[in-house]
Formats: sequence, structure tokens, C-alpha cells
Amino acid sequence: MSRLKVLIVDDSALIRQLMTEILSADPELEVVGSAPDPLIAREKIKQLNPDVLTLDVEMPRMDGLTFLENLMRLRPMPVLMVSSLTEAGADVTLQALELGAVDFVTKPKLDVSAGLNAYAELLREKVRTLGRVRPRSAGAAAPQRLVRRPYRTTDQIIAIGASTGGTEAIRAVLERMPADAPAVVITQHIPAAFSAPFAARLDRSSAMSVCEADDGQQILPGHAYVAPGDRHLLIARSGARYLCRLSDGPPQNRHRPSVEAMFDSLAAHAGPNVVATILTGMGEDGARGLLTLREAGARTFAQDEASSVVWGMPGAAFKLGACERVVPLDAMAQALLDALE
Repeated sequence: MSRLKVLIVDDSALIRQLMTEILSADPELEVVGSAPDPLIAREKIKQLNPDVLTLDVEMPRMDGLTFLENLMRLRPMPVLMVSSLTEAGADVTLQALELGAVDFVTKPKLDVSAGLNAYAELLREKVRTLGRVRPRSAGAAAPQRLVRRPYRTTDQIIAIGASTGGTEAIRAVLERMPADAPAVVITQHIPAAFSAPFAARLDRSSAMSVCEADDGQQILPGHAYVAPGDRHLLIARSGARYLCRLSDGPPQNRHRPSVEAMFDSLAAHAGPNVVATILTGMGEDGARGLLTLREAGARTFAQDEASSVVWGMPGAAFKLGACERVVPLDAMAQALLDALE
């Protein structure tokens, strides 16, 4: 099998060297070159024809977003953004995902060498995954919001879990939700510095009110709650009310927040009042939890392979028999709302 060709674009010579060493240690990957800025990168893409690009968010001579936008228009390819762990870095990264980047990794603030090597295997895994991804161009027209539908009760909950490609997939679902939709709880694999900016972006694009979840917060219709980037979002019942509970418990399936943890808590406390879906993502987090939900009387769905960036999590749910059907992304909001009737 031929190796995946990777081009590294970063203005830091140290980062370029470290990433070259880390990725070259994988027999499936070949670093064919590196570039200190987008203008040199443009020439190297023509010369080297890489399969995957890693791209620093903050670049000299041309910023990463402008370069990415041009790239996705002229030569779409899988791009892994390399971001700083700051709120500004988070906002630019979320814009990059909107423009067509597939995924991102974060650069440690201190001791870059030790920090990058600490998640060397995750970096390699993400690049390998990107090599199997079909690149997409951005800029699809904003969907029409759905009309008001009659819901049976006010204590129904929609639950969404996602990972790679999920920030845009979740946005596509929430954009189609009416302002008075039942409450939505969301677990997306995301770093701590990124979850609040992610929730804020969703709030701007959705008719629903979207926030990062707080411990003890009441779950209300018309509102969506995003798990903080370093805590599990669990759902508890207090009398007739549902509450958000945040947990510092150990990672599940290597993740905190974990989709599995959220789904298991919903199965225990809300069972038949839940409609749940797993969207695009790497790995298997949430697949067993979705099965537990289905066995507890919930309606369950998974994103189909054709519209998923990575059909890992939804594919695992499908193989387990955890979802009643697979649904294309652009039909998911309708399927979730129909299931509530």
C-alpha cells in the first residue's frame, strides 16, 4: 500500500521539525515536504501533490484562513489545522472548519517539544484518518428553518454526539431547528478552550438559544447545551425537571467529554423521552450508549456514511444495531423532530 503524502505548513522551524519526526515514525505516512508560509506552500502543493496538508492557523505573508479558502476553491484536499490553545485560536479554527478543513490539533503553549510528543499518536491517527476523507468545499446555502411542529410533552430531549467533522455537522442540524424545539444536549469532542466559542458560534447561527452547559442548569425547551471541553455532560432528574450535571470523572473511550457518558445518563433518567443521534466522528465513542438508549425506549439515529466526514462513530453504532436507521445529514433535523411526534 502506498504511503500517504503529507505537507506541513507552519512558520515555526521547530514545529515543522517536530511534526516531521512524529509523522515520519508512522509507516503509513510520508512527509514529502514542509513550508514556512502559504506562498511557498502553494508552490510545494503543485510540485509534491500531497494527500494531506497540516496548516498553522497564524501565518506570515498570508493568513491561514485566506490560504485555506483559496485552496478549497482551487484544489480541495484534506486539511488538519494546527491551532494555539487560546480563545482567538479557537475562533479561527472554527472558521477554518467552516471553510472546509476536516479536523484540528492544538499546539501546547509551553514546552512545545514535550507537548507535541505527548500526543504524537493522536496526531498520527488524525493524519491517517484524513487520508481516507473526501475533501469538501464550503459555503453551502443556509437551510430554511423548520416550521413549528406539535410536540407531545415539554420533557422531551434531543441528544447529539459527534467528533471529527462534528462542529459543522452539529451546526447543520441546529440551523434547521425551530426556536421552540425541544431541548438539545450536545457532546462534541473538543478542547476546553474551544467549547465556549463553539457554543457561541452555534448560538449565532441557530434560532435556538445555545450555551456551554453549567452544572445544575435546568434543561429547557428552545435551548441547546454544549458539553464543556474537559467535562462530561450528564443529565439528572430533579422532580419533573431535567438538569445538566458536569463531571470530572475519568475519560470514557479516551474522551472527556464522552458521548457514551451523556447517552448512558440519558438512558438512566430520560429513556423513552429521548431522541438521539450520532454524527460524524473517529472511533466508537457513543455507539454502546446509543444501544443502551434504544433499549431504554429512546428513538435512535446515526448519520449515513455518504454525508459523514468520518463514518467511525456512526458506523460503529450501525454495526451494533444501536440506531433504528441511518439518515443523511441534511435530513437529520427533520428525522429527529418527526420522531418526537
